Amino acid sequence: MTSPLAHFHPFIPAGGVGSRLWPLSRADAPKFLLDLTGSGSSLLRATYDRLAGLSGGRVMVVTGRTHAPAVCRQLPELSPGDLVLEPSPKDSAAAIGLACMLIARQDPDAIVGSFAADHVIEPAEAFQDVVREAVAAAASGRIVTIGIPPSSPATGFGYIRAGTQLGLQGAPHALQVEQFVEKPDEATARAYVHSGNYTWNAGMFVAPASLMLRHLAASEPALHAGLAEIADAWGTPAQDEVVDRVWPGLPKTAIDYAVAEPAAAAGDVAMVPATFTWDDVGDFAAISRLNHVDPHGDPHVTVLGDNSRVLADSSTGIVVSDTGRMIALIGVEDIVVVDTPDALLVTTQEHAQRVKDAVASLKQSGNTDVL
Repeated sequence: MTSPLAHFHPFIPAGGVGSRLWPLSRADAPKFLLDLTGSGSSLLRATYDRLAGLSGGRVMVVTGRTHAPAVCRQLPELSPGDLVLEPSPKDSAAAIGLACMLIARQDPDAIVGSFAADHVIEPAEAFQDVVREAVAAAASGRIVTIGIPPSSPATGFGYIRAGTQLGLQGAPHALQVEQFVEKPDEATARAYVHSGNYTWNAGMFVAPASLMLRHLAASEPALHAGLAEIADAWGTPAQDEVVDRVWPGLPKTAIDYAVAEPAAAAGDVAMVPATFTWDDVGDFAAISRLNHVDPHGDPHVTVLGDNSRVLADSSTGIVVSDTGRMIALIGVEDIVVVDTPDALLVTTQEHAQRVKDAVASLKQSGNTDVL
């Protein structure tokens, strides 16, 4: 009997700007193309390497046309057929739906896996073990998500309410998913964490491609029809004309709303809990946490950048700089300084989430040259 892994086709939706990491992350240099952990690898490169070890190097990347040159430089082994380019951002349902369709045309029995390009996961071996279990669970005819045990009552993540164990062969930890809950308020999040019945939804899905597409067709028929027209023309001389004509009119929605939530209501979703550490590197506080390597845990200033010059006196926080400009910090706590040639950000880790608001203000005021 063929192992389900033989039909496993992972793909990486690589989109989003990461506006909470401005001015480090920009429209032309989004966070997935950056090394934010000091490992020497971008987030995209690390994601690709984790998945290539599970699929014999067969990994698709879905990204914007403007990012194609940078993606190809970072992933020189990526074949042209495994690079899918979006003309414009359409949220996750369009990108994931198109990947599922293209893969299903190659392998009607495909089990697909969608994994975002901008997550930090350690260790890779534990991640791969969990994904193997998710593939085994998906082979039973389910959409499988990987649940992250919550470390805090975070309100910026969706939550998954798990039910009974399913007792699936090859997936001993798989649980029935009863409900997806989008970004609760703090009191509700605290109750979820305290109950022990909820995990964070990190947006990682493993499923038969046919099942994903069946739910997409049921809940978003117009999106499904448009993607099918594109997929039918893929690889033909008409591809570019069809993509440019159909893509702008596609409905814009997230895969959670289009597939995961209705599938969970139908009883078609399972969850495998993660045994690895996970971070979505959502702001500069996260970068500081990920790069804090002091073995004694003593507070200090984390410095990132190949050309950083920092003097820190009685200070804590993070400095990111490639300008070579001397930055002196005296008596400041939990500070965030990001120094780039055309923009300087100064905030604190407590207010790191508000950087997104600053980006929105810059956009509204017309200062888009620095975005």
